Amino acid sequence: MVEIRIHGRGGQGVVTAADMFATAAFSEGHYAQAFPSFGSERTGAPVVSYCRISDQPIRTREPVLEPDILIVQDPTLLAVVDVFAGLKPGGFAIVNTTKSVAELHLPDLPPDRTLVTIPASDLAKRHVGKPLPNAALMGAVAAATGVVKLSSVEEAIRHRFRGHIANANVAAAQDAYEYLRAAGSGVKEEAHASAN
Repeated sequence: MVEIRIHGRGGQGVVTAADMFATAAFSEGHYAQAFPSFGSERTGAPVVSYCRISDQPIRTREPVLEPDILIVQDPTLLAVVDVFAGLKPGGFAIVNTTKSVAELHLPDLPPDRTLVTIPASDLAKRHVGKPLPNAALMGAVAAATGVVKLSSVEEAIRHRFRGHIANANVAAAQDAYEYLRAAGSGVKEEAHASAN
């Protein structure tokens, strides 16, 4: 089972991202679940959502405490919440920021975790016209981890949105996918080096 935890703020599409990951996985024949964790928070308050993907039925509905994949949609949360808590050995984390991993000045992660950054909000603004990074981050995660295919991400986006909004979000996901693919192993090497 692959467990994903997504951190962001209300209004950034955190819950939608988990739903679209589940839709993408389901379209590939996997079992999937997605659910949020928030109270009566308003727009801008920290929000967490979860997604599980498995080849077997998923019986648990507990929050994801030890994710395989961690997505941080809002980099301001790095100073507020321990977003990296529980990241599994071999885990992958991605932060939406224009800064490099080194520029974030984060506490060291264990050397067997990968941390990368991507300017997902900038990519979203370019295509969608708004800084809603969820589709771009989905494309980036597809490129870096292969947990779902880019074509499945595109299908999930088109399932959720229609017309120009769907096309713009698909373009943002494709752009982010190519961004990480172009960076290739150099991104991962930088991430491992800065985590030591």
